[in-house]
Parts: sequence; C-alpha cells; structure tokens
Amino acid sequence: METGWLCKGLLIRGPGKRIMAFVLLFSVFVIATCGLVYELIAGALASYLLGDSVTQFSTVIGVYLFSMGVGSYLSRHIHSNVTAVFVEVEIIIGVVGGCSAAIMFLMFESVASFRVVLYSLVFITGALVGLEIPLVMRILKSRFEFKDLISKVFTFDYVGALAASILFPLALAPTLGLVRTGFLFGMMNVAVGLWTLHLFRREVAWAWPLRSIAMMAMAGLALGFYFSGEILSFAEASSYPEKVIYSKTSQYQRMTITRGGDDVRLYLNGNLQFSSRDEYRYHEALVHPGLQAVDAPRKVLILGGGDGLAAREILRNQTVESVTLVDLDPEMTELFTDSRILTALNADSLKSSKTRVVNADAFVWLKENRDKFDFIVVDFPDPSNFSLGKLYTNTFYRLVHSALADDGVAVIQSTSPLVARKSFWCINKTLKSVGFNTIPYHAFVPSFGEWGFIIAAKRPVRLPISYPPTLRFVNEATMQSMLQFPRDMAQVETEIQKLNNQILVRYFEEEWSEYRR
Repeated sequence: METGWLCKGLLIRGPGKRIMAFVLLFSVFVIATCGLVYELIAGALASYLLGDSVTQFSTVIGVYLFSMGVGSYLSRHIHSNVTAVFVEVEIIIGVVGGCSAAIMFLMFESVASFRVVLYSLVFITGALVGLEIPLVMRILKSRFEFKDLISKVFTFDYVGALAASILFPLALAPTLGLVRTGFLFGMMNVAVGLWTLHLFRREVAWAWPLRSIAMMAMAGLALGFYFSGEILSFAEASSYPEKVIYSKTSQYQRMTITRGGDDVRLYLNGNLQFSSRDEYRYHEALVHPGLQAVDAPRKVLILGGGDGLAAREILRNQTVESVTLVDLDPEMTELFTDSRILTALNADSLKSSKTRVVNADAFVWLKENRDKFDFIVVDFPDPSNFSLGKLYTNTFYRLVHSALADDGVAVIQSTSPLVARKSFWCINKTLKSVGFNTIPYHAFVPSFGEWGFIIAAKRPVRLPISYPPTLRFVNEATMQSMLQFPRDMAQVETEIQKLNNQILVRYFEEEWSEYRR
C-alpha cells in the first residue's frame, strides 16, 4: 500500500506533489487576473472609441460571460491530453488576449464595423478563459478531495478577479496604458503555460514543440510590450488627419494632441475638443456674454475647462480677483500648465497668481463648497455617457445654483442645437427646473459647426450692450444673431435630466448617431 498523509484535503505523496499542487493553484489566481484584465481592457477601449461607457461595459461583460459559458461547455469534449490542451489554451489566450488592445486600436479606423472586431475578440478570449478552469480542475482532481478542489480553485479564481479589478484602474491603465497592459498579461498567460509544461514535462508527449511555440509567443508579446508606444502612435496616425505630437492615457481619458501647420488640436477619447484656429470663437462666446453681464465680477469658478482657455478669457477682465478651476484630471491640467505649445494658447492662465487649480470631481467638490461665486463657467465634455451625464442633471444644477451669488451669472456649454436639438433644449429645461432664469444662444465654430450655450442666473439677466474691443468674434451685433434660433434649431419639448433617468444621455446618443450615419 502506498503511504501518504492528508493535509487539508490535499493527498501528499511527496514534497514535489505538494509544490506542484500549489503552483497550479497559483496559476488559477494568475489566469483569473489575466482574464478579467482582458475584459476590462475591452470595456475601457470600447468606451474610449465608441462612447457611452455603461452600454459598452454592459455589452462587453455580457458577451464575455456568455462566451465563458460556451468555453466551459466545450471543455467536456476534451477527453485526453488534458495538460497539453491546457498549455495550448494558455498560449493561444496569451496571444489573442495580449494583442487584443493593439488589434482594436489598429483596426478602429480601417474596418467597416468595429463592433464585429470588438465582440469577436471578446468572444474568443472569453471562450478560452472558460476552458481554463475546467481543465485545471481536471488536472488537480487526483490531488484534492472534490469539496476542497472546488473551494480552493474558486477561492483563487475570485481573489484573482479582485486583484485585477483593483490594479486595472489604479495602476495598470494610467501607468502602462491599455496596449502595454494587454501585452504584459498575455506574457503572464504564456508563462502559466510554460511552468505547467515544466511541471508535467514527463506527461506531455510533445513537450518540446509546445515549449518552442510558447517561447516564440513570449518573444512576440515581449516585443509588442516594448514597442507598444510605436504601435499606438501608428494607430493614432491613421486615425487623425494631422500629425500626433502627444498622446497619453490618464486614469480618466485618452488625451491626444495633433498639429498640422499652425493648427493644434486636442482630442479626448478620440473626440475633438478644440482647434487652435477657431477655439477663440468658442471661448469668447462661452465666457464674455455672461461675464460682461456681471457688475464687477471678482470671484469666478470654472468647472471643467482644464485646458485653461476659458480661464484665459476670464482673466482679461481686470476686476476678476480669483479664478478657481475644478477639473477631474491632473494629467490634463499639468499638460496645459507645462507644455510651451499649449501655454502659448492659454496665455499661461493656469500659472496666473489669480488662478487656483483643483483636481477633483466637480460633483463632489460642489457638494462640499461653501463659497459664492460671481460668475460660473460649466465647460464639461458633451454628455456622451452616464458618468458625464450626472454633470448635466437637475441635482448637479442645484449645486451650481447654491454656489452662485444672488447677482451672479453662470454659463453652460450645451452641445450643438442643430445636431442634438433635443439634447440642447433638455439642458435648458433642466436648468429652469431648479429655479434658473435662462438665455439660450448659439455660435458658429468652424471646427464644430453650430454650438450651443445657456446663460443661467437667479434673476432675469440683461445682456451687455458693449464688449471689449480686443475680442475677435463677440460684439453686440454677433451677440444679437446668436440669440436667434431658426426653425431647425427651435425649442422642442423634452424631459428633465435626472440622476435616475439620464434621459439626456439617450437623447445625445440617438441624435449624434443619426448625424454620423
């Protein structure tokens, strides 16, 4: 009779078996972490490229979980050479999952339907991940009692998922970026295959060919990791008509700056934010009608506007004593504080002794704020997803109302009343619902087309009859034309944007999707 002893469910027949079982359980932790990272990469990248983060993450998670079920089901058809098949799966998933972000970035502009590429990669990756756990359990079944096998495998699986969910937003995405993170975890999957192959080298008939394939896969992924910056630059070069001079993924967004001749452009998650050739039209229209309507404004608040261009216009007013700028992304404000190309555009407004930059969530910051401001600029990106949509809700506008002085004026960028007519008038109705008097207006900005703004105040506002002569676009005559809405931009009935319905996000998605067809 063979001797041995039972230790917490593990039948140990020697130290080598004990180490082998522990290594395989640790492999479960690694592959669980890798699998969730691939899922998070796909969801984040879909949100960057397609917008509407809730929809993209929901559909990616749904397809991923379904495909895992498909993979688990298919594992029942593997009858022999289980260890070898597991190693093969690790190599394939390392290559497919590791290269997925690079493939999606490279193909975004070159395929007719990017969603086919996205969900195909998600399905393939998920199906392979679904194969992993059943195969590991079959490899371990002779080393654990069944009840301990189930508990140990799923414990390591869930702990791995927790590790990925913490590491991805806090360290991996902002530090390495999506492409480099994909290659790193692809290498980890291949490494699991290699150490499994080493442990079971006597049980796998074709160990040497598999090892050679795994080493080639590891070398290819390592090259991808090393050249990920060049891969992303190549992908972006094909996505933008101008030369990309800066690109970086922060914790919150993908920032890309391009230059074509004297035209400098900022893109956030692929969406144009300004062109240096005509941004003055946007920012003069955003700031001066409301600012000039305030008698001697002293304290100003800017929510968003991390590029410092709205601050530049505000600091032209000599009565302004302080500007508080609240922008979520420190990478954004640092970029527009330190880059000479960009500070030339914002006239060093973020370095002014009058300017205080606060990197915080504007929603949370306003809840804690007790100051009153004479003029407030709300200059957020369009409400293309629910995280941005909360900054257009009646709940948020109540906070703006509380922060505004009784004689103060606020102005809100409100997307295009031509392209997104219901969205524009939804913002107007939402502002009115919290007690604001409003003045909607629009301006033509060549890079964007017709763009909308809304002045809001606790009292009826009388617009100024004169403007600083140094302005290039806004004057009394242009302001009068901006107040006129032709029939294709005229007011329409909408619902109020609330936190629990986010109707504005749906309006926006429908209208801009229709426009892009």
